[in-house]
Amino acid sequence: MTQYAIYFHQQWVGDHPAEWFQTRVEPSTAVVREMEEAGVLVFAGGLEEDMTEAFSADGTSGTMVVTDGPYTETTEYLGGITIIDVPDLETAKMWAAKVAEGCGWPQEVRVVR
Repeated sequence: MTQYAIYFHQQWVGDHPAEWFQTRVEPSTAVVREMEEAGVLVFAGGLEEDMTEAFSADGTSGTMVVTDGPYTETTEYLGGITIIDVPDLETAKMWAAKVAEGCGWPQEVRVVR
């Protein structure tokens, strides 16, 4: 079995009214329940959107420095991630498509090594 990360950048979500987001709750949580029942779910969760709540840790200088805020200034940041453990790429694609459909926005998939 191989673990895959299915994730999205917050900016891929788009601008929608609060009512639209409410329509995505049941379909997206249904996919998570389906993954749990299939025994492929390792983890799923959304990330805090408020980047003032983020912090960074960097020890590349030889001294550990922990600072408030994201590590780099960027226009895109991770919005959520799901980790699955499945037998092959085709199965990972199938689950990614279900997550994308449930959420209503694109997802990206990468192998976890």
